[in-house]
Amino acid sequence: MDLGRTGIWSTELRLGDPGETTDAAAELDDLGWGTLWIPGLGGGDVLGDMERLLRATRTAKVAAGVISIWRHDAEEIARGHAALRESYGARILTGLGVSDPATAAGAGRPFRPVADMNGYLDRLDHADVPLPADERILAALGPHLVRLGGRRTSGVHPFMVTPESTAATRESLGRGPTLAPYQAVVLDRDPERARATARGFLGPFLTMGHYTRSLRRQGFADEDLADGGSDRLIDGVVAWGEVEAIAGRVREHHDAGADHVALHVLRADGTFPRREWRELAPLTR
Repeated sequence: MDLGRTGIWSTELRLGDPGETTDAAAELDDLGWGTLWIPGLGGGDVLGDMERLLRATRTAKVAAGVISIWRHDAEEIARGHAALRESYGARILTGLGVSDPATAAGAGRPFRPVADMNGYLDRLDHADVPLPADERILAALGPHLVRLGGRRTSGVHPFMVTPESTAATRESLGRGPTLAPYQAVVLDRDPERARATARGFLGPFLTMGHYTRSLRRQGFADEDLADGGSDRLIDGVVAWGEVEAIAGRVREHHDAGADHVALHVLRADGTFPRREWRELAPLTR
């Protein structure tokens, strides 16, 4: 599936006012963004939220980035995915994540990431209407899940990674599978303010074991993970500044082997960043 050079990853497109969400999605489609990504969050009707975006757009792909395998039944996901494909064509990409031990425990299961994901993919393959491998993508940070994503899905959608990590992931994946990293961005050239905005969103993730392990593999130390993230960490995983600075980071990911970069515009007030999306639209080309 061709996701385009860049896409928009947005919590607002899932949780925002339905009317504004529809208008914003239509505008993003007109601006040429290849894929609109929404988070899985704590579950809920993610397929219904994806349908709202599909209905509002003509050509953009719509992706879940990503749903937890512990919160959604595989048969229901496969059936819902098939229904959306029948109505809107091959414009839907279902992202899958294994979450963390606490989420698995909440579902009454032990946490065995690779085995758990393999089992879920088996259920998708054997559903009444199977979910095709090239219409699903894996949230993967560690090497075992990266290789699994390359074998059994269209590729991987890693979260909170540097371009250097993108290069390492491409080497592990090989040339064929899709590599579509998430990239947080802040359109603000004031360093203190931009980093504060970034910490406001990313700080909570630095308390989660699977993300801290990933960041340590990327070369960050314990002191980088404290107090919402060091300047070094924030500058490594967040692109901030003017459009040219964001374009530079996108280019670094592509040069490192990314096929697509999903841009998550962060704003301190949490409102729809429609002005920023317009300013960044040249990055679709």
